[in-house]
Amino acid sequence: MMQGWRAAGLALGLGVLAAAGQAPLGAWYLALPAYAGIMALVAWAASPRQAAWRGWLAGAGHFGAALSWIVQPFFVEPEVYGWMAPFALALMGFGLALFWALPAWLAARFGRAGLIVPLLTGAEMLRGVIFTGFPWALPGHIWIDTPVAQLAAYGGANGLTLLVLVLAALPVLLGWRGVAGAAALLAAVWGFGLWRLAQPDPAAPGLTLRLVQPNAAQSLKWDPDQAERLLQLQLDYTAALPRPDLVIWPETALPYLLEEGSRVVDAVAAAGQGVPVALGAQRMEGAAAFNSLVVIGPEATVTHVYDKHHLVPFGEYVPMGELAYRTFGLRAFAARQGYGYAAGPGAAVLDLGHLGKILPLICYEAVFARDLRAAPDRAGWILQITNDAWFGTLTGPFQHAAQARLRAVEMGLPLVRVANTGVTGVTDARGRVTAALPFGVAAYLDAALPGPLPPTPYARWGEAPLLVLLAGLAALLFRRRGKGLA
Repeated sequence: MMQGWRAAGLALGLGVLAAAGQAPLGAWYLALPAYAGIMALVAWAASPRQAAWRGWLAGAGHFGAALSWIVQPFFVEPEVYGWMAPFALALMGFGLALFWALPAWLAARFGRAGLIVPLLTGAEMLRGVIFTGFPWALPGHIWIDTPVAQLAAYGGANGLTLLVLVLAALPVLLGWRGVAGAAALLAAVWGFGLWRLAQPDPAAPGLTLRLVQPNAAQSLKWDPDQAERLLQLQLDYTAALPRPDLVIWPETALPYLLEEGSRVVDAVAAAGQGVPVALGAQRMEGAAAFNSLVVIGPEATVTHVYDKHHLVPFGEYVPMGELAYRTFGLRAFAARQGYGYAAGPGAAVLDLGHLGKILPLICYEAVFARDLRAAPDRAGWILQITNDAWFGTLTGPFQHAAQARLRAVEMGLPLVRVANTGVTGVTDARGRVTAALPFGVAAYLDAALPGPLPPTPYARWGEAPLLVLLAGLAALLFRRRGKGLA
């Protein structure tokens, strides 16, 4: 019931506190009451405009804090791009906050403040799709380090978001009865998660994987004077005894363009000593450049190729660039004409024979659950290669790794993650880390590959059950008489 700038400041502060639930803090116990406070501020707004204003500021605080790592890429070359950093963070924070403002306005406009629960869940789902999508720092991500994350096998990350908002809304809706109800619901889902984690592990395939982490600083990664040193470091790690079943290097691990028959490919095969090496490389087809994962076999041949298909807008390509080329002949933004990366054909599964079928992901693709479900076949494990050196050492790499772990829970598949600077490790099919390298060191790790679970309900049906649930909840709340949260 506070008005003016005091309420605005409180909304902003609660948004910042809600961001504490994101990795690496994972402070869900701070985030949950912060979401409840945001719900109360919106519910007690005097007008739809005031509700939207409060929702927008809360979203700005949340995204500004959670996505603070977004400034790091601009400081790789600070003398050129550093001035852009604060503008990028402000644009990202206040822009994404619109996805919180609209549900707040609609709920107040219809006099059913409780509608913000299904509407905000739906808005966060839309955020993961529209304009190629950006499902980062979802409210549901606060559960990743808790047993509650096991619910993602049934409703995905968006189902976890719905749970957060229901728990936050109950105290505002029902007072102390709502607090008791929220506590009982949280205890129930926590207990279910513990039960699921206690189930027997699936049989492991008996494979040993070598994960190579070169720890190349982004400012040095493409330095010609450092290229040979970094290549040799990875070759040395690859050649170390005892021999694994597969060696894996991170995204763009080769400091040169991939060319079959080159000395680099020969050197990788020789270091493998009969063991295949999966690595990230840039390759060309005509004028088009691809960010790829390739497997180099013992005979110094490229046996498998996966080209990243879900590219980062303005980072890896210019949106509409291909259309501008086809329509107006403008080449300067067309990836297929050599400007940025060209997109691969789509999600894929690579059959590596005795190593099993892998679902490859390159960097940012791991945040999109729908991309994993789009694969034409069910894999035996997920392989993500990435270069998180762009995103500093405080929050970005850890948030990225946490979201990748959630993909393992959703799909019921083990995840192997190999990063340039970290986080590098192995996650089992229930999202538990079974082996990991320290962050920010040059090293390699030999780790056993866990086994897969049967397809989860989420892997089978995706978001469809959740959409039905949201529609039913919205209809129920809309039909209730009276003002207030419900």
